[in-house]
Amino acid sequence: MRIYGALFFAAALICLGVSGVRADELDEPIRRIRMGTLVVETTPGAEVRVEQLRHEFWFGAALASHVFAPWGNPADAAKYKQVFLENFNAAVTENALKWHAMEPRQGQVDYSVTDAILQWTDEHEIPLRGHNIFWGISNRVQPWLKAMDDATLRKTLEARARDIGRRYKGRFAEYDLNNEMIHGNYYEERLGSDITRDMVAWVRQEDPQAVLYLNDYDILTGRRLDDYIAQIRRLLEQGVPIGGIGVQGHLHGDSFDPVVLRASLDRLAEFKLPIRVTEFNFPGQRSKHYEQRGARLSDEEEQAKAKAIVDYYRVCFAHPAVEGILMWGFWEGANWIPVSSLYRRDWSPAPAAEAYRDLVYRQWWTNWKGRADGQGRCEVPVFFGRHRVSACEKEVIVTVGRQEGGGRVSVARP
Repeated sequence: MRIYGALFFAAALICLGVSGVRADELDEPIRRIRMGTLVVETTPGAEVRVEQLRHEFWFGAALASHVFAPWGNPADAAKYKQVFLENFNAAVTENALKWHAMEPRQGQVDYSVTDAILQWTDEHEIPLRGHNIFWGISNRVQPWLKAMDDATLRKTLEARARDIGRRYKGRFAEYDLNNEMIHGNYYEERLGSDITRDMVAWVRQEDPQAVLYLNDYDILTGRRLDDYIAQIRRLLEQGVPIGGIGVQGHLHGDSFDPVVLRASLDRLAEFKLPIRVTEFNFPGQRSKHYEQRGARLSDEEEQAKAKAIVDYYRVCFAHPAVEGILMWGFWEGANWIPVSSLYRRDWSPAPAAEAYRDLVYRQWWTNWKGRADGQGRCEVPVFFGRHRVSACEKEVIVTVGRQEGGGRVSVARP
């Protein structure tokens, strides 16, 4: 069983302040939470190389629908996919799975973009979040659904849940069940408080292994944290099998408060459920640049943005309950908050891209070279994930997981 809470963060308390996060103070909990020991057994004195191939922690991003649709620009689509694979190891559908996007007119369901995304992520072994099966905010509910009587609406919701569960059985790593319920839940208003439990049951009757998350916003700012906690508690008391807690990262401004971020994560961790930061933008929706579609950050603002993103990731990576962060857009050509992008419209990297890559692919990346001792053994500290071990002109791929805490591999001379 995972152990969450303040114990792991005791060493990090003094690092947090409204002006930023001291990296050196977060390094110790990161080592304890995100690293283990890989024991390599080989020929005595042999040179050994351990190279990380992929993190266990999800460093992900949303996938834009038009990149996978026939109407998209082929050159941009190819570059988009290339840059994604260079930067991320997990994904989420930005719009493709949303019901109002799949079935804007009753009975005319378009699965093509979702299918294309799944085909591509399967090919590249990218775990994919399904965002979302339902979205009960009133203006996201199709008019033809609102025109139904209660009995017909309930049957239609059941059909949607079963259709997704059956068609994509085993394909999505997890789903957002009913998006942003603390901000509006049309289906509960119409059909009663048990509808969330019924939605889960319908999906899981078709896909028993489906992992169904809650997902909401303004949580990590602390503003709606109490409401979210109350909702989670109520659903658990109803017997709803919540698979995880999704917390969006849109509602920050041009800065964020790391104390509030950590405290919010600590309180959510008390539920002993995995947490993902599901939709991260920085600057966020409360930024002065949010409504300025053609805005450009100054050099100083670009540097501040890069530092804030690194600080945000450090706080989350150092928290034992958090299992991933997914950016809600990484390219200015496909990002609802363009100034939050890592890459500009011409694909040149912003300072934030360089800072992000340095953090994930250098500071938090295993790249070790040494020699086995006289017994043919070496112990290598590694970040949890997949690694290539080379020795004696032979290579072995090994996965070291957090649940196991370490691993062992034998690389014998051929």
